[in-house]
Amino acid sequence: MNRIELERMALRNFKGIKEFVLTINGGHAAVYGDNATGKTTIFDGFTWLFFGKDSQNKADFEIKGLDGIGKVLQHKLEHEVEGVFLINGRRRTFRRVYAEKWTKKRGSATDAFEGHETSYFIDGVPVKKGEYTTEVDSLIKEDLFKLLTSQAYFNEQLKKEERRKTLLEVCGDLSDAEVIYGNKKLELLPAILGGRELDAHKKVVAARCAVINKEIKELPVRISEVQRQMPDVAELDEESLKEDIGTLRGRIEAREAELSRILSGGEIAVKEKRLREIESELLDIKGRLQSDVLGKVSIKRDEVNRMHVEVDKYRRTIEDKKQRIVQNERMAESRRRDADELRKEFAELKNLTFEHLEGHDVNCPVCGQSLPEEQVQATHDKAEADFNRKLAERKERINASGKVAVAEAQKFEDEISRLQGEITSLKDALGLLETEVTAADAELTDLRAGVKDPAADPEYAAKQGETTAVQQQIEQLRYSAQTAAGTVREEIRRLRDEVAEMEQDRAKFDGVRKAEARVSELEKQERELAAEYERLQHELYLCEEFTKTKVSMLDAKINSKFKLARFRLFEEQINGGLKEVCDTLYKGVPYDGGLNNAARINVGLDIINTLGNHYGFSAPIFVDNAEAVTRLIGTDAQVIQLVVSEADKRLRVETAAIQEAI
Repeated sequence: MNRIELERMALRNFKGIKEFVLTINGGHAAVYGDNATGKTTIFDGFTWLFFGKDSQNKADFEIKGLDGIGKVLQHKLEHEVEGVFLINGRRRTFRRVYAEKWTKKRGSATDAFEGHETSYFIDGVPVKKGEYTTEVDSLIKEDLFKLLTSQAYFNEQLKKEERRKTLLEVCGDLSDAEVIYGNKKLELLPAILGGRELDAHKKVVAARCAVINKEIKELPVRISEVQRQMPDVAELDEESLKEDIGTLRGRIEAREAELSRILSGGEIAVKEKRLREIESELLDIKGRLQSDVLGKVSIKRDEVNRMHVEVDKYRRTIEDKKQRIVQNERMAESRRRDADELRKEFAELKNLTFEHLEGHDVNCPVCGQSLPEEQVQATHDKAEADFNRKLAERKERINASGKVAVAEAQKFEDEISRLQGEITSLKDALGLLETEVTAADAELTDLRAGVKDPAADPEYAAKQGETTAVQQQIEQLRYSAQTAAGTVREEIRRLRDEVAEMEQDRAKFDGVRKAEARVSELEKQERELAAEYERLQHELYLCEEFTKTKVSMLDAKINSKFKLARFRLFEEQINGGLKEVCDTLYKGVPYDGGLNNAARINVGLDIINTLGNHYGFSAPIFVDNAEAVTRLIGTDAQVIQLVVSEADKRLRVETAAIQEAI
């Protein structure tokens, strides 16, 4: 057991105490004094000496003495605390001095304040701050020092987490596996934690739950906002709008086509086409009205035409035969003349005789000498024979040609006779046919006179009226195309405006569908968040169940370490959950919930006793307001009671030796 005992402590110019020396030589002591006489200042000096903080763990408290309005009473003083301790049987002296730093600069008649400085001394030797701190830390850590020197520190200054940690450290912790094994409900907890520390996981879950809570609170507002912004379509019908829009767009397309035709002249072409159609329809009506008579007229006209064709045929045949007769007459006459010429030539041949030329062929054509007589006679005979032979042949050829010419002339003459007979027959037939044609023409004329006038028919008259109207429209279009185009444009603009208005109404249904989808999405999100929140709450429940189980298992172990103090480490919530706490109880009364001062002091000392035994350390305990308790519980540590005594206007110290002497 390490032990620190206070033998002597001197305060000079410290928090209003000019000079005070507490000499107790390691024994118990009681410091008496009225209110504001400096009892707590002694404890402040004790903690400031080691750690530079007062008993409330504040480093910025005022060390200097102040007047009634808070001003420093006197500057340029040294404020110091010096303590003599018996540490494990060895006497050690620690001194801390706090002073203003004044410097006279060159050329200045007065000192200038530049701040404060702290000086440190150990066993009378000045040391640096680091050395001083290291030496104090080697004796005892600051947190442990505070726990062991103030009976109120554990319950009034430690946070609940730090108190819980301290208790678990003192009493020994349980492994998570031991706790989980002790409660079957916790078997899924390791998988949920996934290696994360329980407290860290609870923070994560709590943070996520807070976010989910916020989102769940906001979602109805967002859903309501979407519903408020949803378009009103109560008086609209989407299908009717679609049909109306389709109809109007069809009209627009028709008007645009009409406009295009007007601008390009196409409308006139359409009207002209219509005019032709009407004319065809008029012909159809006329034909339907006159079909019977016209049929007879047609038949008779065909018959008359056929008869005229027959007449023409007869006439052409007669004319052809006449031409043939003329031609045959020319040919017969020509052949007769050829025959006469041949006869004359034949007659002339009868008068021809052979004549031998004198001196001809009597000399040799090579040498020019005279030929013999015999040779000359032979040549003469031969020439005569050739003459006679050629003459005979000529006569024979003329005779043959003459016979042919006569025969052909006769042939032509015979054909002329035949043709003349045929012409006579044809003229007789033609005369009869012409008589029939005359009668047929008269009959056809009578039939044509009987054809009905279609103008008397109402339908025909209406078509004629339409013809007139279309013709007028064509004329109007030709002269007023721009006016017509303007009228059609105005119609198109009006139709488009109507379509735009209907599209706006139809778009409302898209807005409704989007809003409904958004509402569904938000509702789904709300359900998912609620499910996640429920799962996280279950995880929190398991974490709290783990804590509850662990605390329950530790409860007896922890409380067995203390004589007076009992601890409540969790608190049941109204909603069934657990809230981690670390409340100190005495006989069921919470330390900060109505426990009287005497019990608070003794419970604090009980805690210090247990912690001192655990850490193996004993340090002086300052018990403030000790007048509240008539009997302190026993402790091995040195106890310095700070007792309010109205009668003591100045601090008075009683030690055990003094009390024994009294």
